[in-house]
Amino acid sequence: MKVGIIGTGYVGLPTGIGLAELGHQVVCIDNDVNKIDALKAGRLTIFEDGLEEMFQRNIASGRLSFTTSMKMGVEQADVVMIAVGTPPHPVTKEADMKYIHAAATELAEHLTGYTVIATKSTVPVGTGDDIEALIAKKNPIAHFDVVSLPEFLREGFAIHDFFHPDRIVIGADSERARNVLKNLYAAFQDKTEMLFVKRRSSETIKYASNAFLAMKIHYINEMANFCEKTGADIDEVAHGMGLDSRIGKKFLNPGPGFGGSCFPKDTMAMAYMGRTNNVYMSLIETTIQKNAERKKEMAWRILDAVKDVSNPKIAVLGLAFKGGTDDCRESPAIEIIAELLEQHADIMAYDPQAMGTAAQLLGDKIRYADSAYLAVKEADVVAILTEWKEFESLDLEQIGDLMRHKRIVDCRNLLNAEQARLLGFTYQGIGK
Repeated sequence: MKVGIIGTGYVGLPTGIGLAELGHQVVCIDNDVNKIDALKAGRLTIFEDGLEEMFQRNIASGRLSFTTSMKMGVEQADVVMIAVGTPPHPVTKEADMKYIHAAATELAEHLTGYTVIATKSTVPVGTGDDIEALIAKKNPIAHFDVVSLPEFLREGFAIHDFFHPDRIVIGADSERARNVLKNLYAAFQDKTEMLFVKRRSSETIKYASNAFLAMKIHYINEMANFCEKTGADIDEVAHGMGLDSRIGKKFLNPGPGFGGSCFPKDTMAMAYMGRTNNVYMSLIETTIQKNAERKKEMAWRILDAVKDVSNPKIAVLGLAFKGGTDDCRESPAIEIIAELLEQHADIMAYDPQAMGTAAQLLGDKIRYADSAYLAVKEADVVAILTEWKEFESLDLEQIGDLMRHKRIVDCRNLLNAEQARLLGFTYQGIGK
């Protein structure tokens, strides 16, 4: 099938590459000339484990191409996916729909024949109706259906999740559109559940899922605080909870709070939609508030570890919001660093992939090292803020030799606490 994808970010690009790998003819469209030029030249513009090889293979096969021309990407497509950003509105925190509306209006004039318009972006309930109206107004003779096709790709695991989905949710009110999407995802029909629901139900499923997972993270962080006061071990508690099939083990990792491009904006958007529909989402509202407080708490834990040191140097390991990606949007690490900088902290940071994206946010307010070992040199405390595998295998003996004071605040519980203490470190984890 011929597929056009509008947007080449952390949703659109992995989706396009995955669909090309399935054998579809995919054109990715973006109005960022520099980004498209880079992709045409064979340079990925995001980092995702496993994406590079598949990207190169499908460019070479001719199944994957890139353009700034909406006409070229849409005109002959059987399916057009909208995968542009829906950032939070700066005041209300509702999903800002200007990019969605602009994409729908622009694509409308290039529709030829029957086309399924699929919304991949996370959008408020009723957006499908708005897109339908915009297209019909712009091109009254267009023959199309609008469907909701939410993505459930985890950053850092996008390729794995694309080819091993828990479910494929399709919100379609037309039998013809449902059949088109069955053909698009035919490779998965015997391997995963394809759930067909009302369009508005599909739009809600994405928000409801992300809000629930965010609440799960907040819950385990509260339990970690409880464990610290009572002498229980949060890792043991989380493991025991996760063995219950009704709960499950995922998203029970205590840490510095959730971040990234999805959970923060989606919880705020869900809370806003609740208020506009006179439904107070008390659990979601509390989760948003407490997650913001969590980052400040982590910053003060780090500062407390060096309260007896004059002009302490803090080594930060991890800048991305999670391991496996270079995305720093709403990263707990960035927000913790911001709080540390408010207290005039001297920070040297390292991240395996996110140095460039972090520098766009922090500039020269901190210093950057080329390795974890260079970051900790002469440091008074090491703060581990992102769960990169690389940090799990650090040579603690070498780290200790490089530091001025042997202190660790492990906000991800990556290190072996007993080993660290045997080597003379003052070690503080989460929920221990």
